[in-house]
Amino acid sequence: MNEPNPEPAPEVVRGSGDAAVQAAEARAAVTRELNIDTVAPLPIPADTANVRLGPEIDHACLSLLPLVGVWRGTGVYGNDPGIQEPQFGQQITISHDGRPFLRYESITWLLGPDGTPGAAASREVGFWRPQPDGSIELLVAHAEGRIEVFYGQPRSLTAWAMSTDATWRTPTAPPVVGATRLYGLTPDGRLAYVEERAHSDIELAPHASAALDRLAG
Repeated sequence: MNEPNPEPAPEVVRGSGDAAVQAAEARAAVTRELNIDTVAPLPIPADTANVRLGPEIDHACLSLLPLVGVWRGTGVYGNDPGIQEPQFGQQITISHDGRPFLRYESITWLLGPDGTPGAAASREVGFWRPQPDGSIELLVAHAEGRIEVFYGQPRSLTAWAMSTDATWRTPTAPPVVGATRLYGLTPDGRLAYVEERAHSDIELAPHASAALDRLAG
């Protein structure tokens, strides 16, 4: 029996590795000093967190207009009246690009007993989506592996009550099965909220609350 002919060995192009390294170095020479905030701007209108700047806010979003801005402050976990010192810092950015929704981003970090910033904590991104009937959808994706769909209504011109209609979790996400959030502007102009969460074995209970100062908008 004749043995099958072996496949020919791939041809080695001398110097090809050096050329690839040189090409990578040439690309890096252009990009190595750039980062998220220094790349060329997009060729479309940028998001704005200031209703006085950038594209005009869509009429559908007027019921959410007071939320637009960059907000930063501190908060506490749970609902223990004995807790007086802030436990986490937070920045919330709510912006728009002229279309009928708002973009939402939340970044939190832990605080030490003396208020010193510690480790990064939770991250959230999502969208506020006002509906023709006056209701509001809020889609929130959590870095810990959960996506929530909230529905709610404005309680007043400066307060919004939301509760989850659906929650999806990855196998490694915490067992959160539902949540409520109440957002509102305080008389001194801060953005405050309280959040309750339900777990697979725990009914709705206070999770966190915070009061944030307006930095922009």
